[in-house]
Amino acid sequence: MHRKPVDHILLAAVLTLLGFGIVMVFSASSIEASVVNHNPYYYLERQMIWAALGLAALAFFARLDYHRLVPLVQPVAIATVFLLIVVLIPHIGIEVAGARRWLGFSSLQFQPSELSKFSLVLLFALWLARVPRADTFWQGIGVPLAILVPIALLIIKEPDLGTALALGGTVFTMLFVAGANLWQFFGIIALVIPAVGAAIIVAPYRLHRFLAFLHPQSDPQGAGYHIIQSLYALGSGGLFGSGLGQGALKYFYLPEQHTDFIFAIIGEELGLIGAVAVLALFLVLTWRGLRVAMLAPDRFGALLAVGLTAMVAVQALMNIAVVTASMPITGIPLPFISYGGSSLVFALGAMGILLNVSRQAVRA
Repeated sequence: MHRKPVDHILLAAVLTLLGFGIVMVFSASSIEASVVNHNPYYYLERQMIWAALGLAALAFFARLDYHRLVPLVQPVAIATVFLLIVVLIPHIGIEVAGARRWLGFSSLQFQPSELSKFSLVLLFALWLARVPRADTFWQGIGVPLAILVPIALLIIKEPDLGTALALGGTVFTMLFVAGANLWQFFGIIALVIPAVGAAIIVAPYRLHRFLAFLHPQSDPQGAGYHIIQSLYALGSGGLFGSGLGQGALKYFYLPEQHTDFIFAIIGEELGLIGAVAVLALFLVLTWRGLRVAMLAPDRFGALLAVGLTAMVAVQALMNIAVVTASMPITGIPLPFISYGGSSLVFALGAMGILLNVSRQAVRA
């Protein structure tokens, strides 16, 4: 099969988001890094290392025929389940702020939950491409749910409900595109909603976050603090913002300003124009990803492209929804922009696979 160049618009969108993210990580983190780590470049240096690793992964997967990933799908899925169990073991999984989500040592750490997004997209793309009838229950929804639910429960146990929801959103997008029976599809969603509600109620901190989302002013110094400060940052930016590096909320007013709430710093320093530009880049990425899916040479490539695109789009949507107080706090980073190693490397690797699918498009 004749190999075409990669989708240059998709590649440009990814690289622009990555470059912009590195700049914003430095802008958002330099004050905290100076005070806490005595080095204003502390987070920038680490983010650049992870970005280099991620770009290497992108380049590798962009050149590797995605069909060669098929033999690795099941082993990677099994390894994912194993790591999700291991991370829950005390003294093995690294605990930060009450959550045990990381494996590794020192600054070399990664989240198995990030691998789960990657591996399940591969697994379900292959499954849905091979089944003869995706509109039957077991072939279309039953088997994927039987795999997804225990993995989601392991992630929730960490606890990390946000990642479990993002994973579910990605998988359900793939099921919808694959042609799952709509009555069954929406019936399962109707069952998921009360299940998520139960997960919120049984965990006091989640319940506090949900109530703070509904009424942030009822606890302005506690559960509602993140939301109030985030909205203040976005509102104070106006149309053009206070200027890159000139934001005030990063002076220990807005928690997690270089990770989960970096979009609020973007709104404060670059204003509505900067925030809309970021949204536009994610929309371009989503558009080109779906276009790659439509032009893919086979069903596996099409579903793989849909899943990888949804993986990024769902996560971006959830992060921005949290920052704009459109949904409760979930702890989901903004792809390519938030500080974080494993999230960045896996996202760039996923885009490499998507670019490889684009190289094998059946028509220009």
